[in-house]
This record gives sequence, structure tokens and C-alpha cells, in this order.
Amino acid sequence: MAAKKGSAADKFNEAKARVEKLSKRPSNEQLLELYAFYKQATEGDVAGSRPGMLDLKGRAKYDAWAKRKGLSKDDAMKKYVATVDKLEAELG
Repeated sequence: MAAKKGSAADKFNEAKARVEKLSKRPSNEQLLELYAFYKQATEGDVAGSRPGMLDLKGRAKYDAWAKRKGLSKDDAMKKYVATVDKLEAELG
């Protein structure tokens, strides 16, 4: 796939639209990866406390986001776009 022109933010916004049009649902692990890069790109490092033991989904999302701590918003946008590109190739 040829590199597209435009800023990281433009590519990020375009990828957000493309991810909603995937023909198959990504796995939970793939969804967590997308979530983590999205949150890092839009909000920066994770804040607040980790959800309690009974909130398994919340804990998984928090942990996935926390793994990206220190990643710049620009780099998180690029990784989000790359992940969407990979999902499109795998899932259509």
C-alpha cells in the first residue's frame, strides 16, 4: 500500500472511519490494541486508578492503555493507523 500524504492526525481520522467498515469483527486482543493506541493518541498517558477485580473488561482496557505509557500522541496515531491497515488486510 502506497504511503498516503497528509498529517498523522488526518491519517488517524481516516483510519477511525475505516475501522468501522471492517467486514469482520476484530478479536478482543486486536480491539484492545486499537483502544490503547486510540486513547494514547487522544488523551496521552493513562490516568486514574486501575479498575477493581470484578471489572475484568475495564482492567483489560486500562492495562492495554497503560502499556503504551510514554508513547507520544503522534506515534500512537501512527501505530493506530498501522494497526487498522493490518486489520483491513486480515479481515477485509
